[in-house]
Amino acid sequence: MVTVELTRHLYTFFPALKERAIEVEAGTVADVVRAVEGLAEGFTFYICDERGRLRPHVNIFIGDERVADRKQLSDRVPDGGRVFILQALSGG
Repeated sequence: MVTVELTRHLYTFFPALKERAIEVEAGTVADVVRAVEGLAEGFTFYICDERGRLRPHVNIFIGDERVADRKQLSDRVPDGGRVFILQALSGG
Protein backbone atom coordinates (compact mmCIF):
# COMPACT_ATOMS: atom_id res chain seq x y z
CA MET A 1 0.00 0.00 0.00
CA VAL A 2 1.06 3.56 -0.74
CA THR A 3 -0.07 6.54 1.33
CA VAL A 4 -1.15 9.57 -0.72
CA GLU A 5 -1.20 13.07 0.73
CA LEU A 6 -2.61 16.15 -0.97
CA THR A 7 -2.29 19.85 -0.34
CA ARG A 8 -5.32 21.34 1.37
CA HIS A 9 -6.20 23.27 -1.80
CA LEU A 10 -6.90 20.06 -3.73
CA TYR A 11 -9.52 19.00 -1.19
CA THR A 12 -11.54 22.04 -2.23
CA PHE A 13 -12.05 20.47 -5.65
CA PHE A 14 -12.23 16.87 -4.43
CA PRO A 15 -14.14 16.86 -1.14
CA ALA A 16 -14.61 13.07 -1.35
CA LEU A 17 -10.93 12.80 -0.42
CA LYS A 18 -11.11 15.17 2.54
CA GLU A 19 -10.82 13.85 6.09
CA ARG A 20 -9.79 10.35 5.02
CA ALA A 21 -6.62 8.36 4.78
CA ILE A 22 -5.81 7.76 1.13
CA GLU A 23 -4.05 4.43 0.73
CA VAL A 24 -3.83 2.75 -2.65
CA GLU A 25 -2.17 -0.22 -4.30
CA ALA A 26 0.38 1.18 -6.75
CA GLY A 27 3.77 0.42 -8.25
CA THR A 28 4.24 3.67 -10.18
CA VAL A 29 3.11 7.26 -9.95
CA ALA A 30 0.74 6.60 -12.88
CA ASP A 31 -0.86 3.81 -10.81
CA VAL A 32 -1.28 6.23 -7.90
CA VAL A 33 -3.01 8.81 -10.10
CA ARG A 34 -5.35 6.16 -11.56
CA ALA A 35 -6.20 4.87 -8.09
CA VAL A 36 -7.00 8.36 -6.79
CA GLU A 37 -9.13 8.95 -9.89
CA GLY A 38 -11.15 5.90 -8.81
CA LEU A 39 -11.85 7.64 -5.52
CA ALA A 40 -12.52 11.11 -6.93
CA GLU A 41 -13.63 11.38 -10.54
CA GLY A 42 -11.92 14.17 -12.45
CA PHE A 43 -8.74 14.11 -10.35
CA THR A 44 -6.52 12.88 -13.19
CA PHE A 45 -7.58 15.60 -15.61
CA TYR A 46 -7.16 18.23 -12.91
CA ILE A 47 -3.47 17.38 -12.37
CA CYS A 48 -2.61 16.01 -15.84
CA ASP A 49 -3.17 17.33 -19.35
CA GLU A 50 -4.98 15.48 -22.15
CA ARG A 51 -1.78 13.51 -22.92
CA GLY A 52 -1.42 12.32 -19.34
CA ARG A 53 1.54 14.58 -18.51
CA LEU A 54 1.66 16.53 -15.27
CA ARG A 55 0.41 20.05 -15.65
CA PRO A 56 3.14 22.73 -15.27
CA HIS A 57 2.13 23.85 -11.77
CA VAL A 58 1.64 20.38 -10.30
CA ASN A 59 4.40 18.51 -8.50
CA ILE A 60 4.48 15.01 -7.12
CA PHE A 61 6.98 13.78 -4.57
CA ILE A 62 7.80 10.21 -3.61
CA GLY A 63 9.04 10.66 -0.09
CA ASP A 64 11.33 13.68 -0.35
CA GLU A 65 12.19 13.23 -4.03
CA ARG A 66 10.34 15.01 -6.84
CA VAL A 67 9.26 12.69 -9.64
CA ALA A 68 11.60 12.70 -12.61
CA ASP A 69 9.18 11.46 -15.28
CA ARG A 70 6.54 14.17 -15.67
CA LYS A 71 5.37 12.76 -19.02
CA GLN A 72 4.54 9.10 -18.38
CA LEU A 73 4.64 9.11 -14.56
CA SER A 74 6.72 5.93 -14.60
CA ASP A 75 8.66 6.62 -11.38
CA ARG A 76 8.49 3.59 -9.09
CA VAL A 77 6.71 3.92 -5.76
CA PRO A 78 7.89 1.53 -3.04
CA ASP A 79 5.39 -0.48 -1.06
CA GLY A 80 4.76 1.44 2.14
CA GLY A 81 5.89 4.65 0.46
CA ARG A 82 4.40 8.12 0.70
CA VAL A 83 3.34 10.18 -2.32
CA PHE A 84 2.63 13.88 -1.91
CA ILE A 85 0.70 15.70 -4.67
CA LEU A 86 0.64 19.48 -4.70
CA GLN A 87 -0.43 22.28 -6.95
CA ALA A 88 1.48 25.54 -6.78
CA LEU A 89 -0.76 28.55 -6.34
CA SER A 90 0.16 31.94 -7.67
CA GLY A 91 -1.42 35.30 -7.96
CA GLY A 92 -1.37 38.74 -6.49
